[in-house]
Amino acid sequence: MTAQSTQLSTLPLPNAAVEMLWRGDAIAAIKVVRAERNLGLKEAKDLVDVYIRSQPSLRQKIEQAQAETWQKLKRGLIVALIFAAAAAYFFFQIR
Repeated sequence: MTAQSTQLSTLPLPNAAVEMLWRGDAIAAIKVVRAERNLGLKEAKDLVDVYIRSQPSLRQKIEQAQAETWQKLKRGLIVALIFAAAAAYFFFQIR
């Protein structure tokens, strides 16, 4: 951890960013931190990551939200593949 990241980790997160994190939206939280603290992307992300690591229940909630998102993505891809296979089957049956 560099001196700048140590200095950043002592800054409190804006309330809006904390609310976004508890909703499971880390990207929105980073955007809020960037806007309110006038930081670069890396610095804002580091600050949010430090906060998340300091809050075990928040980290668990975010990990659960990410797992649910991956599950939805997998289901969507499977459904799309089934429809594509059915469309291909009917297309080649007509020929």
